[in-house]
Amino acid sequence: MRNNDENAAVGDVAMIDACPDRPSTNERQTKLFFSSDYMEGAHPAILERLLQTNMEITAGYGLDKYSQSARAKIRSACDAPEADVFFLVGGTQTNATVIDALLRSYQGVIAAETGHISTHEVGAIEFGGHKVLTLPPHNGKLAAEDVERCLESYRADENRDHMVMPGMVYVSQPTECGTLYSLEELEHLSSVCRAHSMPLYLDGARLAYALACPENDVTLPDVARLCDAFYIGGTKCGALLGEAVVIPRAGYIPHFFSIIKQHGALLAKGRIAGIQFDVLFSNGLYDEIGEVAIRAANRLRAALAENGYKLAFHAPTNQIFVTLQRDQASWLAEKVEMAFWENVDDEHVVMRIATSWATRDEDVDALVEVLGAGA
Repeated sequence: MRNNDENAAVGDVAMIDACPDRPSTNERQTKLFFSSDYMEGAHPAILERLLQTNMEITAGYGLDKYSQSARAKIRSACDAPEADVFFLVGGTQTNATVIDALLRSYQGVIAAETGHISTHEVGAIEFGGHKVLTLPPHNGKLAAEDVERCLESYRADENRDHMVMPGMVYVSQPTECGTLYSLEELEHLSSVCRAHSMPLYLDGARLAYALACPENDVTLPDVARLCDAFYIGGTKCGALLGEAVVIPRAGYIPHFFSIIKQHGALLAKGRIAGIQFDVLFSNGLYDEIGEVAIRAANRLRAALAENGYKLAFHAPTNQIFVTLQRDQASWLAEKVEMAFWENVDDEHVVMRIATSWATRDEDVDALVEVLGAGA
């Protein structure tokens, strides 16, 4: 059974505490930390801007000038000049809020069995009154053909009035498994959804790492063109906290501001999120953040291959999933924090290595050396 990102620290292969605090200098000398991509605070440019503006008096709830500037920059980056843009506090709140806003009380959301809302949000969607309708994944992804069959099956069932109606489709880019939807795959999903008048929603918690990946062919304007709602992740991509929800067609979700507040996902000091996204979408910083993580991950993938490690599956973004013998995993756990992913059998376990915007070259060098010694 997979454990979520929050349960990332591992010792002796069994899970111990949740993600530890940022390690002290002495700890960093003895142990490496590659368990998740939000262990650090925020990019220095964000902290500097927050400090510069700290004593200013601004309007609340995202009505300040910094949030307005961030919205304008995001609209430009998405080539969606009329889009509604809202800033929410975190990923789970964002998914729960958007999904609840898009669905009727009798509807559910289609997602891959491995999708984040299905596996790693503690039933937050169900807690809000909506069922997650899961379909088998293909490398972590939904197939448009499977969605079509699901809808046809529902409509052909004479008992459908007693069943949860599929009401929208959820995907993430990258997926929970670090894989990527191609532009063709996303276009096909969008086509199926629009043929059935059903919203397509994209979770972009790690979107910076998808956009920076050389294997990716999906742009922000593509996402805005093909999806009815999506969010641009900040928490895992250089911000202290916060996600930017983009609704390409203005007014598509009426009264969404009020719905956000109902869900406890609205910051009274909205400028805290606005300033962060204003910085992230200035001078190419969001692109740069993703590139740092991808370069580090590619170096580690090369080192794993060179030392004979077996990858559990191909994941080209900032998450690397490696199959280890249990004694090998225990030895590595003494030197590096990785995230437990799943048990394979009595002898093997899959662990995840994650890089981020804050991954340092010297830490990658050190992990390469450890991987060589543990091969």
